[in-house]
Amino acid sequence: MIQRTVLLKFAETTTQDQLLEVAKRFKALKDAVKGIDDIQAGLNIAERSKEYQVVLMVRFEDQAALDAYSVNEEHQAVISYIREVGRLDSIGVDIEV
Repeated sequence: MIQRTVLLKFAETTTQDQLLEVAKRFKALKDAVKGIDDIQAGLNIAERSKEYQVVLMVRFEDQAALDAYSVNEEHQAVISYIREVGRLDSIGVDIEV
């Protein structure tokens, strides 16, 4: 199993509603991509690293599922929305669990 964790940083002009919509759209991918075991997304509530407002964690059955997710049309649509609402930066890491 592979877990991907992504932290997303947005512009100051990005609204709270837009951040919540990003999380909502990520969560909706669970049914769109075969091989996702679990998906969590939400707003960062930590006192540290506040500049990263949205956190995504996805567990994939295997590398093939992660690869399929990366090119999935619905995932690409979420990425487009993220850019549209002011994504400045992201950090992504994958680990085997």
